[in-house]
Amino acid sequence: MTAVLREFAMPDVGEGLTEAEVVTWNVAPGDVVTVNQILCEIETAKAAVELPSPYAGTVGKLLVEPGETVSVGSPIISIETAEAAPAAPSPAPASSDEEQGAKIGEPGKDGRIANLVGYGPRPGASARRPRRGAPTPATPVQESHFQVP
Repeated sequence: MTAVLREFAMPDVGEGLTEAEVVTWNVAPGDVVTVNQILCEIETAKAAVELPSPYAGTVGKLLVEPGETVSVGSPIISIETAEAAPAAPSPAPASSDEEQGAKIGEPGKDGRIANLVGYGPRPGASARRPRRGAPTPATPVQESHFQVP
């Protein structure tokens, strides 16, 4: 197993804003974290949000101080993760599953779990309702009192 230092960047929290303020850290350098453990609380112009950890490992360094405003995409924390030593290179081409990333609930190439809390729909989650039969009138059609020539 080799240790890899990964940086977690300020994510776009889906509100169309380009920056957020780190309010509080829930971890410190040297702490062991698990996937989806709350790292910190951030505040945008619209809401306060807790950020979960995308990695399991040991906190290396907090790159932002509480109260500091950070642009989306800027690194905010580094986490040292343990990874298996690389195996012999495989000459086989990448499958379509590898090209699209990790499967839901499984770690990807970068160690991230594909289903962080509240991140996107699950595949197959949207199913159409079956169609009903032909619509029938609620009341029977009555004869008209008007004559048609």
